[in-house]
Order: sequence, then C-alpha cells, then structure tokens
Amino acid sequence: MLQGNKLKILNDPIYGFITIPNELLFGIMEHKYFQRLRRISQMGLSYLVYPGAHHTRFHHALGCLHLMQKAVRVLRLKGVEISAEEEEALQIAILLHDIGHGPFSHAMEHSIVEGVSHETISFLFMEEMNRKFNQRLTLAIDIFRGKYPRKFLCQLISSQMDMDRLDYLKRDSFYTGVAEGNINSERLISMLTVVDNELMVEEKGIYSVEKFLLARRLMYWQVYLHKTGVVAEQLLIRVLQRAKELVSSGRSLFGSTALNHFLENQITAENFSGETLQIFARLDDYDILSAMKEWAHDEDFVLSKLCQMIINRDLLKVKLKKRPPSEERLEIQLEKTMQRYGISREEAGYFVFSGDISNLAYKREDEKIHILFKSGKITDVIKASDHFNLKALSKPVTKYYICYPKPKD
Repeated sequence: MLQGNKLKILNDPIYGFITIPNELLFGIMEHKYFQRLRRISQMGLSYLVYPGAHHTRFHHALGCLHLMQKAVRVLRLKGVEISAEEEEALQIAILLHDIGHGPFSHAMEHSIVEGVSHETISFLFMEEMNRKFNQRLTLAIDIFRGKYPRKFLCQLISSQMDMDRLDYLKRDSFYTGVAEGNINSERLISMLTVVDNELMVEEKGIYSVEKFLLARRLMYWQVYLHKTGVVAEQLLIRVLQRAKELVSSGRSLFGSTALNHFLENQITAENFSGETLQIFARLDDYDILSAMKEWAHDEDFVLSKLCQMIINRDLLKVKLKKRPPSEERLEIQLEKTMQRYGISREEAGYFVFSGDISNLAYKREDEKIHILFKSGKITDVIKASDHFNLKALSKPVTKYYICYPKPKD
C-alpha cells in the first residue's frame, strides 16, 4: 500500500514548515478518512461570530503532529527514553485523535446520533485503518486509549496540557483574531519533563502554565462559549432534530445518501457497525450546508425557518444570566412565538428554549498539571502558583441562557 519515499514538507501559517517524517504517516494522511477532515470545521459555526474562523480539523491535526515532534525532541534531550516505535505511535495517535468528529464538530452528537461520542468514532476509524495498514497502528491505538504502561506518552495525547490543547488554543486565537488565546506553545513544550513516568513542567515554566490556563478560560468565554456561537449551534442541533422527526413521520427530505441514512435510522452505540462507519466517513459539513440551503424552502415552517436563521445569520435573540430563567418568562416567550407564527406549543419549543454553559479552565480532580521544583519537590500548579486568580480557574463558572425570536422591527 505504501510506495516510494514520501518525505513531505507542508507550510502552516502558525508554525511555518511541518515535516511529514515517513511513508506510514504520509500514507495515513493520504487516506480518505483523514482527508475528510479538510471538510470538517474546527470551530463549528463560530465563523458567524469571527469571520476568519474557517480553519479545519485537518489544519489542527497537522499542528498537533508538529508539536508532538517538538515534545519528543525536548524530552529526549532531557534523557527521557522514547523508542522510534513509540515516537511513530505518538505521531499517529495525535494525527488521528480527532478523526471521529462529525459535521460542524459536536452538533451531530446531540441530534441524529444517540450516545456515540466522537472519541468512540475516532477509535473505530483507527481500528479500521489499522487493518488497512497491516496492524502498524496498534501501539498508537493503545496510547490513544490510555492503555500503554508508559503513562507520560498517553498524557502527551490526552491530559490537561496535551498537544491537542496547545495547538487549538494558539490556532483558534490566530484565526479568530482573539489575542488572549495566543499561548507560547513552544515555551511550554520546552519546559516539559518526566518524573516517575508522569509528565510535568519544570519550575521555571510555571508562568507559562499560568498564562496557558488563563488563555483557556478567556478563549472559552470569548470564543467557544460566545453567546452567538452557542445559539447558532443550538439552532443547528434543532435543524437536525426536526429533519429527523419529519423523516420519521414519513416525509421525504432532500439530502445526501449519507445524511439520509442517519435521518432515517436510529443510530446508537449498540448498532454503530462497520457499515455505519463507512457511511459516516462520507458525511461532512457540506452535506449539512447543502441540505439546509434546500430545507430553507421546505413546506414545514419549523424546518425552513430554522435553516433560514442559520443560512442568513438571522439568529434567535440570546440572553445570558447568572440564574436560570423562570418558567413564567419561558411561558411568555412561548405564547408570543405561537401567536406570531401561528404554530403549536411543541413547534414553538424549537424557537424558545433555555440551557446553561459552563467554563472550567483547570479540573483539579483530573490528572493535575504538576510543577517540578529544582529541589525535587513536585506540586500541583494551583499550590505552586502565586497568581491569586489561579484558584478561581479551578472552580466551574456556569451561566444560563434563554433563546427566543427577535422582536419584530
């Protein structure tokens, strides 16, 4: 399957030149499952808020690969033994860590697929590719699933300061123009070390870690949980839910073969078969966008109106509060919407709803970010830091939203 010398260099707007080191990595990148990531938005519908946020999961995966290469070099220079097989497995695992994402990233997980996370689908894709590449991905899969005995290798893939986070904060900051997320990923990587099989940060890197955690908090409130982005994603979830409801009632809707498969069938973790995976592999942002452009003119008022709101960026009004909205307030908005559009209470529920968003920059109950002092002492970053705001970053902050149609002009 792999032929010729495939050493490639790609140009990235964040890091400059990224090297694809061998035939196996290049073969994986050329595979149709990975190429699909070119058609999956990294930030969903955030481009409705930040016009530059059109980068893809493909961009992000390449950035993560680059950072992983740097991390391996740094750790080896500090005397940490990482074999050539482990290095290759790390690069494969980080390259494929997001391969299971559906269209617009998370919307599908909450609408037309039930109880199947993108992590689960990523694992299924990796297993399928392992068969195609003669079991050469086995070690990468073990590391990806956290089952490899050398824990620090797994932490490079998934932890509170992994290569995934180090890339997406910097990359999303670049493409949105939100400077607060622009972390110094190279500085953070240069401060990494390993003690007793655990990944940690040297004492002199503590301020970079503080900046990283603060940047993560600010990026969540300013970008990932921006109220306009939240309402856009909620509308997309409801578009897919309404489409599935109409198809279940016997309606025929325009859509690609792949999209229609998920609309017509109840897809759960139990019946997500190899055949389903092949159909999922054909599904991307373009399937959803092309369907919504047609559905915007559908005879069903709810479906057409929801699609028009997204396509034309004429979204619902959204208000954030420190407390959940009262039942009375929701009821008032439901009544107004029913009268305004001449629709039922159930249909009005697609346009009037509430929910909550939560931001937690640092989960103290998870694997901690450990700081290694020159004395040999190892301390959680919260205890090691003299930054008075850092403790606050380890406490969840929840905000509540209510969405409803904008008042008539």
